[in-house]
Amino acid sequence: MSEPTGALALDDLFDRRLSFPDSDARARFSRLVGIDGPKERMCKLLGILSNPEGAAAWGRKHHRDARQLIDYVQRMPPLVVFAGDVGTGKTELAETIGDAVARQEGHSVTLYPMSLSTRGSGRVGEMTKLIAAAFDAAVTHARRLKRASGPSSGSIILLIDEADALAQSRENSQMHHEDRAGVNALIRGIDRFAEARLPAVVILCTNRLSALDPAVRRRAADIFAFTRPNDEQRRAVLTKPLQELGFSPKHISELVTITGPGRKDGLGFTFSDLTQRLLPSLVIDAYPDKPVTFQRAAQVASMITPTPAFRDS
Repeated sequence: MSEPTGALALDDLFDRRLSFPDSDARARFSRLVGIDGPKERMCKLLGILSNPEGAAAWGRKHHRDARQLIDYVQRMPPLVVFAGDVGTGKTELAETIGDAVARQEGHSVTLYPMSLSTRGSGRVGEMTKLIAAAFDAAVTHARRLKRASGPSSGSIILLIDEADALAQSRENSQMHHEDRAGVNALIRGIDRFAEARLPAVVILCTNRLSALDPAVRRRAADIFAFTRPNDEQRRAVLTKPLQELGFSPKHISELVTITGPGRKDGLGFTFSDLTQRLLPSLVIDAYPDKPVTFQRAAQVASMITPTPAFRDS
């Protein structure tokens, strides 16, 4: 369903729109194991950023005199950056955390994933127009949710994946003037959210944190660094599905070691290497007439090459 935004439709600006709470998103979010601490912190931060009245209500309940402190909290820029290597769960978390925030705050959350087509075709002024139109649509929706007093009736998350494609540093002398204008439009959009204290937050996902414009990074309320899973995190991912196959704790520990960084390249498996490559490969290898054995699972794991590291330069 398309809703006009000037001469553009929402479907021209966003890949899709997702509403939370949603049972499928909840299941996907729960499968992101091994990062419980960051997940909890991000839920709290996004709850405050997308629901400015939530912090005020907390202050009235627990610290009635902390008015200046609450004002500082409410003035945090409504921007969070998820940065890290490929396959470390940035996009999956960004696409599902809205469900956790919706349940935490007790109101609906709508995710607007900005389409990379907002870069346009290179015509002068096109990218700036598309980015501005995307923020116009988000602001219009957020204003409908904001109430004159009390908590909002909902909130929105504007997700920009591969954000370095839209927010690359203007300090690059080779940068085209149209790209500079696009970064300016992005910054103006973030500032519009902040100035109006709308129930909205922007999430930027990037593999190249250093490529983001300094003004964008400076506006981030927080930058979450995603890394490849350590031994404990890989164990958290592998334990349940391997227990279901009848593997012993010793066998699971051996597979945790095999999938670790003890290889020539020094790279361990990413989260997606574990969940999208290794575990499905165990089933594919045994299908249709053999069970999965530890010996064969160890061989399959040893044959999989971890995703190469993304070079942030």
